[in-house]
Amino acid sequence: DASESFRKNCVVGIKANEERINEIMNQSLMLVTALNPYIGYDKAATVAKNAHKNNLTLKESALQLGVLDEKQFDEWVKPEKMLGPK
Repeated sequence: DASESFRKNCVVGIKANEERINEIMNQSLMLVTALNPYIGYDKAATVAKNAHKNNLTLKESALQLGVLDEKQFDEWVKPEKMLGPK
């Protein structure tokens, strides 16, 4: 059975590189949607565009632009709260 062979030869033993996953997740510009309710779409879009243009994280961009402080960013942008149904 192909499914069993795939499981046995490919899936078993795979381990997530959690450090790398967190790094990629925290660099994702898609997280900017978490800021919309707090700073509005236009400012959030500006944060994302600035981050992309200047190779910054969203947090670095938001702080650089002065649209929020570090505490606010950390409270509002929580990727784990963006998963699954509400």
